[in-house]
Amino acid sequence: NKKNTEVWLGVTALGLNIYNKENKLLPVTTFQWNEILHISFDDRKFVVKTNDSKNPKPVIFYSQKLRINKLILDLCVGNHDLYMKRRKPDTMEIQQMKAQAKEEKQRRQVERNKLTREKQLREAAEREKAAMEQRLMQLQEEMRAANEALHRSEEAAELLAEKNRLAEEEAMLLSHKAQEVEQEINRMRMTARKTEEEKMYLERKTQEAEMLTAHMMEESRKRALEADKLKNELIHARVAEKEAKEKLLNFLSRTSTESILITPSSSPESPMHEMHSYDLLADGDMEQLSLEIEKERVEYLAKSKQVQNQLKELRSEIEQLKIGENQCPLDDINAEQLRLGETKYSTLKKVKSGSTKARVAFFEEL
Repeated sequence: NKKNTEVWLGVTALGLNIYNKENKLLPVTTFQWNEILHISFDDRKFVVKTNDSKNPKPVIFYSQKLRINKLILDLCVGNHDLYMKRRKPDTMEIQQMKAQAKEEKQRRQVERNKLTREKQLREAAEREKAAMEQRLMQLQEEMRAANEALHRSEEAAELLAEKNRLAEEEAMLLSHKAQEVEQEINRMRMTARKTEEEKMYLERKTQEAEMLTAHMMEESRKRALEADKLKNELIHARVAEKEAKEKLLNFLSRTSTESILITPSSSPESPMHEMHSYDLLADGDMEQLSLEIEKERVEYLAKSKQVQNQLKELRSEIEQLKIGENQCPLDDINAEQLRLGETKYSTLKKVKSGSTKARVAFFEEL
């Protein structure tokens, strides 16, 4: 520059970079091609005019070797033309092609979203169907348990009825025996008048018969009480049987209601499935398109992963080949930048900050 400070000039695709003599890795300032209007040289003097109307002062630097001036100018002109060409507005044909590509991309995205939505609906229907089937199995198990309980109640009622019948028969037999004994007593009383011995004999027999009658009556009373008890148990059993039947009827009515709810979701003629079938038949190529999109995505991810792995392997090989004694200052600077998480884009963003006038003044003061 004007202070005869030795600096490095970097001609890049984005603009002109200025580097310190000791550091060719990190630029201290830069001028983008869209800020540069004209570049020329006279002998070893280079003049770079900027488009800053507030600062018409050009950037002036001097080259050390005259024979490379033409090469520097050609590099600047070529990179400037390419830079401006890349940022030139597209022609109508290119705009139409981009619009068509954008529409096609949006259409594919809509179809992809549609496929995703259909997949989600299908999965939700399958989950609902599985839940309904699980609920149906649970209801069937409850119904089986209720039937078993009803069967046990019926068996208990039948057993109690049989016991009651036997008790009634025993009571009737005892009653008949008691009547027969009573008749025998009456007959013996009638014949007791014949003789005193017969009377005494009859009295003894009468006492025995009375004792037997009393015993029979007591036994009959016990049997009657037992029969009443069995009757009460039978009544309770029939009440329990009735309650079990009512519970079963309620359970069956509830099961039939839930079965009505289950049938539409699992029926192959449901509206949801009809809608799905119609959509799939209306878009015959949708499945093929989805497969192609998925295939492209998988290939892209595989290639990206492969490139990243190759880059890691290359960095590892470079690190292994590095020898501490042969490390130059630029290697140390690069390692420090990597440690700080800096990239070339963040570095360029920093050096581009500020106005063109400020960067021109900064270059002159180097």
